[in-house]
Amino acid sequence: QVQLVESGGGLVQAGDSLRLSCAASGLYSGLYAMGWFRQAPGKEREFVGSIGRTGGPTSYADSVKGRFTISRDNAKKTIYLQMNSLKPEDTAVYYCAAAVKFDDVRISPRYWGQGTQVTVSS
Repeated sequence: QVQLVESGGGLVQAGDSLRLSCAASGLYSGLYAMGWFRQAPGKEREFVGSIGRTGGPTSYADSVKGRFTISRDNAKKTIYLQMNSLKPEDTAVYYCAAAVKFDDVRISPRYWGQGTQVTVSS
C-alpha cells in the first residue's frame, strides 16, 4: 500500500521559514517524480512545485519561485519543501504527490498525501 505522509507544518509569522517533509512508503520513490500542492480555504488546490526522480529537473509556480525549494533524498524516500520568506497568502494545507512522469506531477499525480497545515500570520 502506497503512503505519502507529510510533516513539518505549523504556525509561523510572515517572513519566517519552514521545511515540510514527505515520507513515501510502499513504493520505490526513486521511480517517481514528486511534488507539492496546496489548498487555501475556499480555493482550489494549486500546484506549488515538482522534482524529477533523481533530483532534477524542478519546476515551481510563479507565486513561490525564488522563495520555495524542493529537494529529495531517495535513500530516505523523502522529499522536502523549504519555504522561506513566508507570506500570509501562503497559508494552506500542503499536499505531497507522486507520478511516474515528471510532467504528470503537475497535471495528474497518481498518489497523494493527506496534507499538513501551514498557517502564516501577519
